[in-house]
Amino acid sequence: MKFIASETLRKAEARAIAKDNSLATGMMERAGRGLARAIHEIAVQMDRPSVPVRFLAGPGNNGGDAFAAAIALRDVGQPAEVWLTCPREKLRGAAKQFFDEMAKLGVPWREAVGERAWQRQTETTLAPPILVDALLGTGARGEPLGDVRRAVEYVNSKRPFSIIVAADVPTGLDADTGVPAECAVRADFTVTMCLPKVGMAAPAAREHLGSLTLIPIGIPREYVDDMADASPDLRMTSVMDVRRLLPPRPRDVHKGTYGTALLLGGSARYPGAIVLAAEGAVRSGVGFVRVATVESATAALVARVPEAIADLRLAAEPELAGADAVLAGPGLGRGPDVAALVDYLLRKTPAPLLLDADAINALAGRPEAVRACAQPVVLTPHPGELARLLGTDVATIQGDRLAAARAAAERTGAIVVLKGAGTLIAQAGHPTWINLTGNPGMACGGCGDVLAGLLAGLLAQGLPPFDAACAAVWLHGNAGDYAALRHTQPAMRASDVAAALPAAFRYVSLR
Repeated sequence: MKFIASETLRKAEARAIAKDNSLATGMMERAGRGLARAIHEIAVQMDRPSVPVRFLAGPGNNGGDAFAAAIALRDVGQPAEVWLTCPREKLRGAAKQFFDEMAKLGVPWREAVGERAWQRQTETTLAPPILVDALLGTGARGEPLGDVRRAVEYVNSKRPFSIIVAADVPTGLDADTGVPAECAVRADFTVTMCLPKVGMAAPAAREHLGSLTLIPIGIPREYVDDMADASPDLRMTSVMDVRRLLPPRPRDVHKGTYGTALLLGGSARYPGAIVLAAEGAVRSGVGFVRVATVESATAALVARVPEAIADLRLAAEPELAGADAVLAGPGLGRGPDVAALVDYLLRKTPAPLLLDADAINALAGRPEAVRACAQPVVLTPHPGELARLLGTDVATIQGDRLAAARAAAERTGAIVVLKGAGTLIAQAGHPTWINLTGNPGMACGGCGDVLAGLLAGLLAQGLPPFDAACAAVWLHGNAGDYAALRHTQPAMRASDVAAALPAAFRYVSLR
């Protein structure tokens, strides 16, 4: 999905409305319903589908989206209310139309205008579990002022108690530069309209965006296609991309149709890593998961992942016949035997090869060795592993993650998945893709193993390696967001992410 400037979207909307005036209300209704669906899905993943929602709404189209969303939530039985940060009389156009409809239907609302009103309302009204920032849209610049600023301060003060959802862009965040104002909403989720805005890819935006969801709003396809690409070398993975990459399954299939993933990993010190990788793999839709590991990991594997076939012992030259994808790395540890295994796989793998964790460490300082492999290779390093591979330091990697991922792809000839906030998927000669799902709770031991297993399973099903990497990273991040809603970011575990993968697939609407 390409990135665009906010002005590009406004011009496309204006052109479309000039040709068909009904699109003004149609697009706002689509935006509202998409926002409502995203909010309701958050509530469902919290195990509280009827949890109340409070919208903080401004006078423009962003507020109109909130009114339309409040109506849509009412239709599914989820209670909503609106705090309006301007006098009702200032509403115009489609926003006024949806406000009037909302009020007529009995959705509760109140004006939040003036310092005394804010003080009275915030002191006497508890914050609901979900707060929605629909104050200012993508065209806003500079510091929020007046009642909008009071609303931003109120929203941020409730972050310990409420999930914060931003409509289109967090208020106070410049959609084109990604630079936040001093007073800017810090969202847990942002639901943006039509296409991502170019500033959303900036590292400075991450703390304010949270996890990014994209929703179509009904702009005709020809206008979307005509929008100028604001960052030709960078793309964002969206749910629509994943839906395209993972089509529904036909009925006349069997388990052999979807391939065999071979997982190599585990050690006496790290027996759990390969178990978590197997959990990710069996949730991918792959037909068979075979695991070669150490004896100490076998019992846990059989108990935790009975679907996996634990019939192989880890060796320097493992049996590779029948594998449609090979994963090596989770929990292997370090030593000359690991380096020998990796070199053997680079020479002998009969299928796409995924190297993770200690398998990447075994290549430290010799990235060009990957080019010896006749099959496609995917590397999934975190910044420390990539620094060791390239012979540099973590500060250099994190100082320019995009350049580091691209350099690694060029030197190795592999597809490089640089994990972290805004995971990057790089391939030489192609645009780099960025993933904006996921949350800080995923910075825990084992999450990378789940991703590796999931990606290996998608590779074994025959997805092109770059497509498999993009889909796996998005699904893994989305599952992490769902795990955080159920367990909180501090308390979630890697196994919670694996357990949430079915919900991520369901969100993609796969059966």
